[in-house]
Amino acid sequence: MKPLVTAALAAASCLVLAGCGGSSTPAAAPSNAQGQTVVKLMVGGANKQIYLPAKLTERLGYFKEQGLDVQLSDEPAGVDAETAMLAGQVDGVVGFYDHTIDLQGKRKLAESVVQLLQVPGEVVLCRSDVADQIHSPADWKGRNLGVTGLGSSTNFLTKYLAVRNGLQAADVKSVAVEAGNTFIAAMQHKSIDCGMTTEPTISALLNTGQAKVLIDMRTAAGASKALGGVYPASALYMQTSYVDAHKDVVQKLANAFVKTMKFIAKSSADQITDQMPPEYYTGVGRAAYVKALADEKGIYTADGIMPEGGPQTVLNVLSAFDPNVKGHNVDLAKTFTTEFALQANKNAG
Repeated sequence: MKPLVTAALAAASCLVLAGCGGSSTPAAAPSNAQGQTVVKLMVGGANKQIYLPAKLTERLGYFKEQGLDVQLSDEPAGVDAETAMLAGQVDGVVGFYDHTIDLQGKRKLAESVVQLLQVPGEVVLCRSDVADQIHSPADWKGRNLGVTGLGSSTNFLTKYLAVRNGLQAADVKSVAVEAGNTFIAAMQHKSIDCGMTTEPTISALLNTGQAKVLIDMRTAAGASKALGGVYPASALYMQTSYVDAHKDVVQKLANAFVKTMKFIAKSSADQITDQMPPEYYTGVGRAAYVKALADEKGIYTADGIMPEGGPQTVLNVLSAFDPNVKGHNVDLAKTFTTEFALQANKNAG
């Protein structure tokens, strides 16, 4: 019996190591009944215009063209989407690029594989009844500031704006209010004095006169003024281990997303809105949604490629306050790749 037991243990060891030679073969990405590769992506607020490319790619059929069954799920706060990715619940996240830098500070490797936004598309709004008391983030001391979630990109940017304007991060209180109706309710109930949000929530509050703009990062000029440079935001980011193991799948994702970015660049806001689910603009109305999208179309990259110098701006911002980044040696080259987007542009012709 002893030789049999020894052989069984050796066989089990081989299975664990995926080969007795010490080499391991990555598991193939799962497929559905139709033979399409299944990829699970979580979006940090699917109905936000800053994350519009994810749903638009699905609606245009570009994922299916690549032989992918991309299953989109929604999580209002990007930090929770990041957590789901680290837990293996999803393969990737459509969220802000800055998470990849923050994660490296925590000794976890993730990278942007397609860059969707070249600027944040975020706006800081203040309640109309306090707007005349708040002229810049320097006036935020003791104030409640609305963010999508604690540890989210809006939380990162809010803390940085406070520090850049002479405050300590601890001088303001970040309140997690997500976006859309919950953000609006927080304004109405005076739970927050100011807050950072995106379209269509911005238009909903401005059109009713409930809030006024303090800082506008929907243009390159506005983002540079507030943050010191172009700040690449929404991206498709994935754990480096997944990217290395499934380069063929990542390339197909990049092909689909880059095709969408080209569609956005050549289409009117009205044509883009025609492709979106009506429930995405129910709260603000189609006309207001189209106008907001037309006004901020410049937030999107035209090719999915990381803007030059953008990663350094993001590192500078996070280094000002984020304990996971401040004082740490961050290798920016490991936080993004242009390999797949460049190839996708070649494939698109």
